[in-house]
Amino acid sequence: MRRQFKNFDMVIVICICVIFIIGLLFLYSASKSLEENVYEKRMIKQILSMLIGVFAGTIVFSIDYRKLLDLSYLFYWLMNFLLFFVLVLGAIRLGAQRWISIGGIAFQPSEFAKIIFILAIASFLGRRKESIENKRNIIKPLFLLGVPFFLIAAQPDLGTALVLIPVFFAMLFISGINVKVLLGFIGAGVMTTPFLWHFLKEYQRKRILVFLNPNIDPLGAGYTIIQSKVAIGSGQLFGKGWLSGTQNQLNFLPERHTDFIFSVVGEEWGFVGCSIVLLLYFIIIYRGIIIMRETKDLYGKLIACGVVSLLSFQIFINIGMTIGLLPVVGLTLPFISYGGSSLISSIMAVALLLNVGYRKPYF
Repeated sequence: MRRQFKNFDMVIVICICVIFIIGLLFLYSASKSLEENVYEKRMIKQILSMLIGVFAGTIVFSIDYRKLLDLSYLFYWLMNFLLFFVLVLGAIRLGAQRWISIGGIAFQPSEFAKIIFILAIASFLGRRKESIENKRNIIKPLFLLGVPFFLIAAQPDLGTALVLIPVFFAMLFISGINVKVLLGFIGAGVMTTPFLWHFLKEYQRKRILVFLNPNIDPLGAGYTIIQSKVAIGSGQLFGKGWLSGTQNQLNFLPERHTDFIFSVVGEEWGFVGCSIVLLLYFIIIYRGIIIMRETKDLYGKLIACGVVSLLSFQIFINIGMTIGLLPVVGLTLPFISYGGSSLISSIMAVALLLNVGYRKPYF
């Protein structure tokens, strides 16, 4: 038992706990200026979501990841059914149809689709490790990517859909695919990008144009990113102090409790506070890479790669859009942003990573 416990990465768990506490502090700060019952409900819901996430994560961790892989295709098609169900009968909020509401409790299937997608791709690539360089064997994983990608993008939730792509290619690379073939697919994807412009919704086009020049619509599509950059820049080195951020407390910054909560961190804790948060994320990602590197089993290595890639790109994209380096795509910051589905799914993803690390000596 002691030998097994040594394989459990407590450092990752501690870092997540610290990040979650930091998230609660800034969720309170971002909601304090609102009505009392609003911020109380948000705090209670976030804590309850954490407890549910720990319970779900414990289940994910306790089941051998190879058994989860055996059920991956079943999970995959159930997931796609839920994603399709969302498009037909899902709850609509802020113009997006992304939620399923049961008994007054709403959840977002696309958040959990990311984990199931990793399992499905790992299952396919692991079984074809000897012949993955064959171009024909790329068709099925592309199909496995395409179905949830288009279902999620149609909600519309382009940010979550786009995250699947780098995760997919990272797992292909780890599986041992020929680099030239991989670069060929990436190149083909880049070349088709301009054609996708015609399939974007109007607000998505505005976000891209605003990314290139926020001042073309400073009171409309460019307002949030302008206020975000002002908030982070005004924090300077040490910040204005917790609960003292003017952009935050005076309600200048929209969506500051979800997608733009990092802006609140920057304004109130400054560069030092942002660096602390980034350091904690770096430790999690680094420890995840160690698990991936030390795992001899290809299935486990692919799962670890998928989880590490998922967290890395989501953190990169969220922070990148808050500081104006990337277009606004509506992605949460793991373990910090408000949102039950996002928090629970992030905990389950890390539990899957810990699952691989815990059992790596036995394969």
